Amino acid sequence: MIVVLARLLRRFSARTTNAVRGLHDIRGFQVLVENTRPDIETDAVLERLDDALALIERYQPHRYRHLKRDLNQIWIARFPCRGAYFPHNRSCLTELTFLARRDISAAIVASSILHEGIHARVDRFRHHFGAARNVDDAAREERLCRKAELSFGRALPSDLGAPVIERAQQTLSLDDDAVAPTIDWQLARARQNAADADAANLG
Repeated sequence: MIVVLARLLRRFSARTTNAVRGLHDIRGFQVLVENTRPDIETDAVLERLDDALALIERYQPHRYRHLKRDLNQIWIARFPCRGAYFPHNRSCLTELTFLARRDISAAIVASSILHEGIHARVDRFRHHFGAARNVDDAAREERLCRKAELSFGRALPSDLGAPVIERAQQTLSLDDDAVAPTIDWQLARARQNAADADAANLG
């Protein structure tokens, strides 16, 4: 999974020559933005990221401190999933259009960042103890991430936390193959490209 994501990342980076790139500091995090969508305002996605990080800092400060230690940067870019963690540069990706949507709360965005933060924490522990990553551990690791989401949802005010709790509980109830599914990244990329083309035509 990590190898596939890394390959996809390299392909993605090679195709974003028209991206509007910029480095920003959001609450002490280095944030790299690669905005390939002219219909999305960079300032708007940075504002949503700030809102999400503020929720983590307020309601789960220990997780916030972990993110500070475990991540080198937050990367905002177009990608065929909401979030991903890249261990080679300790980068947490938060997807551009996911941040741009206003029908998704900042709490959901925050829970996604926390999810990837758990991957980062597990990776650091694995590296510290010299342990190899075992593909058989994928479901277990995903469950750790979902349990962190659940804990975060329960720490939030009920109106903010309810959708976070519901999503985490639904995923935790699945079997291992569904918790950590095999993703067809070529199909995911094709769907993303079709959505971008539709957005360009509407613009």
